[in-house]
Amino acid sequence: MTGETHPVRLRPRRPCPLCGKPSQQKYHPFCSARCADVDLNRWLGGHYAVPAEEEPDPGDEPPPEKEP
Repeated sequence: MTGETHPVRLRPRRPCPLCGKPSQQKYHPFCSARCADVDLNRWLGGHYAVPAEEEPDPGDEPPPEKEP
């Protein structure tokens, strides 16, 4: 043995989710500071928002009619 130690990888290496280049540990899961900044800008701009349908407010419906 040469005495060198290699870091133990806990996760498999995956490509950058934005550009597909190999990810770098410093910017994980991205490949660079640029891709990390682009992703942050998308989050802050609301591009990753999940569309939701609002349910009608129960106070907006008229009361049910009473039968005689």
